[in-house]
This record gives sequence, structure tokens and C-alpha cells, in this order.
Amino acid sequence: MIIGRDLIASVCEAYRKHKKRIVFTNGCFDIIHSGHVNYLSEAKKLGDILIIGLNSDDSVRRLKGSARPLNTETDRAVVLDALKPTDMVIIFDEDTPLELIKLIKPDVLVKGGDYNPEAVSGAKAIVGSDFVREYGGKVCVIPLTQGKSTTAIISKMNDIKQ
Repeated sequence: MIIGRDLIASVCEAYRKHKKRIVFTNGCFDIIHSGHVNYLSEAKKLGDILIIGLNSDDSVRRLKGSARPLNTETDRAVVLDALKPTDMVIIFDEDTPLELIKLIKPDVLVKGGDYNPEAVSGAKAIVGSDFVREYGGKVCVIPLTQGKSTTAIISKMNDIKQ
């Protein structure tokens, strides 16, 4: 289900009343590949409900440059929503998902292996980890699938073009 920000807090509260464990992750997910599928499958195993925060097109451009995203936020959301592990997708426009994490209050916050749960600041710190830990939530890092990345796919496509 692709859900709006206006409903997410109340939906999560209803899940919590039914003792459902909420897992949250986020990303751009510009070109879905097997590494993403593996990552999301592992994230889903950590709870009952997997919510994916998806960077909006404007957010992706600010983070990755004017040539990105290759796929629109709507297309990316539809593809993510169709994946077996996904329960909900919510698009956010900020550069980080902190405000979304505060609304959702996940039991488990998940990021890929290129992030460090112990980093206090810097590009690879897990945004929201302190907030989640404050109320007893867990922060988990899932190892990346070696050789699988959107950047590598784009590079390969550019090589083929030339």
C-alpha cells in the first residue's frame, strides 16, 4: 500500500495495538535490483510490518544530482509496493527520513551495510538511530549484496551507450 503522511501515524498506532512489530527503512530505490530485494527480504524478517520511506524526486536530485532519479517517485513507489516483503511505501521530500521516523516510531530501524549504527555524525550515520534507541527500539544493519548497486548499473549502461 502506498500511504500518505497524513495517515501513517494512526495506521502505525493501530498496528502497535495489535502487537505488530514495525520495521522501517528508507532509500531512493531508483533502479530496483536483486540487492534491494535481498535487503528488503531480510528487513521484513525483523518484524511484522515493513514500511519503506521513499525519497521524493526532488529529494533524490538534491542527494544524487540533477541526472537522478531515472524513475519517477510514482514509478519507484509502485515497484516497491509490488515486492513481496513490502507492506507500505511512504514518499518523503526531506533529505533525511528523521521526521518520518518520528511519526512512525518503528520498533526496528534498518539500513544497509554501508551505514554505521554507531556513527554520531557524517554521511554514513543512521539518521534517527538515537531517537529509536531512546524509546527502546532496535537499529539493525543488513549486509549489502556484493556487486549489486544502482550506481554500478548506471555505469554499465553508460559503458554500453558509448
